[in-house]
Amino acid sequence: MEIGKRIKAKRKEAKLSLQGLAEQTGLTASFLSKVERGESSPSIESLRKIGRALDVPIFYFLSESNGKSPVVRRDQRLTMKRPNSNLLFELLTPDLNRQMEAIMFEQKPGGGNYAQLPDHYTEEFIYVLQGQLEVKLNGEVYHLGPGDTIYFEGPMLRSLCAVGDQTLRVLAVITPPVL
Repeated sequence: MEIGKRIKAKRKEAKLSLQGLAEQTGLTASFLSKVERGESSPSIESLRKIGRALDVPIFYFLSESNGKSPVVRRDQRLTMKRPNSNLLFELLTPDLNRQMEAIMFEQKPGGGNYAQLPDHYTEEFIYVLQGQLEVKLNGEVYHLGPGDTIYFEGPMLRSLCAVGDQTLRVLAVITPPVL
């Protein structure tokens, strides 16, 4: 089932109008209507707001429970873009209903800092595929290039930043999931 259809079904189950959901999420009814019809894709943050309003975790909208294949083809990955940034996430697992999440993220040069402090304790592993990454953990700064890895506890993370003039591509594995 598509994300929009899941949102609409859950909204109707909660007996909420589009306007009611808009008021609870801070999103516009027009945007929510487009999402429900599959004409617009919600950001991760929008899905979090919708999930909170409908009292379901974000993976409820993204996961499939129909015996989905364990293989995720390159052209079938779920992609998400952070609002007001050039940071693109690709989910590498079939869904988010897992004990860990594997994501690929890409950031163009000059994309600014990114740090999402999780609501709960996490352990995170990052492998740099392309470009240069600056990682700030508490008071330390680490510079990583292609082939380098870093493993840390989520609460230590202060920022991730693409540095240099090449697009950054990173594989990240996080447990428990944060999306």
